[in-house]
Amino acid sequence: MLPSQWITKVTYNVLSFGAKANGRLDSRSAFLKAWGLACNSTNPAIIYVPIGRYLIGSAITFSGQACKSKAITMKIDGTLVAPSTYNAIGNAQVWIKFYRTNHVTISGGTLDAQGSSLWACKSSGKTCPKGATTLGIYHSQNIVISNLRSLNSQMFHILLYACTNAKLQGVSISAPGLSPNTDGIHLSSSTGVTILNSKISTGDDCISIGPGNSNVWIEKVVCGPGHGISIGSLGWDVIEAGVQNVTVKTATFIGSDNGLRIKTWARLSNGFVKDVVFQHASMVNVKNPILIDANYCPNNENCPNQVSGVKISNVLYEDVHGTSATRVAVKFDCRKGKPCTNIRLKDVNLKYGGQPAVSSCSYAAGTASGLLQPTSCL
Repeated sequence: MLPSQWITKVTYNVLSFGAKANGRLDSRSAFLKAWGLACNSTNPAIIYVPIGRYLIGSAITFSGQACKSKAITMKIDGTLVAPSTYNAIGNAQVWIKFYRTNHVTISGGTLDAQGSSLWACKSSGKTCPKGATTLGIYHSQNIVISNLRSLNSQMFHILLYACTNAKLQGVSISAPGLSPNTDGIHLSSSTGVTILNSKISTGDDCISIGPGNSNVWIEKVVCGPGHGISIGSLGWDVIEAGVQNVTVKTATFIGSDNGLRIKTWARLSNGFVKDVVFQHASMVNVKNPILIDANYCPNNENCPNQVSGVKISNVLYEDVHGTSATRVAVKFDCRKGKPCTNIRLKDVNLKYGGQPAVSSCSYAAGTASGLLQPTSCL
């Protein structure tokens, strides 16, 4: 077997297959042709997207289940742009989809979904499509997404579903603070996901961690505006996979609605959250710096008079500091039937303007140590 450094990588330039860098002529078929050749290559392959704007006029799927290549890199120097008319992709679940791929790297470039027209439709009260996730990775493993920029997604910017061993680093995500459901990175049913050195500004969660995720590491992320880093919402289904082994380290929240949040529906469920570490977080004028909301039931719909069945346990908050935009800087709103247990506060220092911040606990038990402001209610 040849050493890896001796194996020749083959490059497929999308311009060679008819892609146009003018942002007006649809380049979708050219990208699929390049993918097909890269997929069938017996050598590691590079799909190269030069500088320019490339219209991807409808939903596109890069399927990897029959690939011969052991590694495919999509090297993007340009911008992939969606049509400005929202209906072109608005009824598709995902605009750019990778399905059953292994050892795929997406490096550099910009994805511009031009979601503003759909947001305007939704805010007007008209009947509108749900909208598409910009980049969806499904049933894949050994994925790297590096130095990618995502702009103005119709819905979620990046979604990982049923993935194993994925690394996202140097990602930049941007959408206005009032854009609906534009989560930055959403994880579902995935394990071994690492998110590093990224900046996320959205109208919803910067990072949302749904059911069935485990072994998640998030470090050096800047969030704001948006709804913070959220585990949840969980507990919509009675039978639901839990969330465990999540670490969020060295995160900065600026003007976000929430900082470190765990959110569960007030519905019956066998789900759980356990073994979570929130460490070295900085808050700048954040409305809810530390929040467990186990009674999530917006507009009191779909969960009347119910209680959360999700069991929340073994959660550490260590070295969380900065400023709260509201007086209640620490809130643990749990339920009698499934109280939150082994919640640990260590060196939490949150201030509210010129007044003391306060903490609020309902059916939450645990320990507190070190410097604590506000005073712990555990």
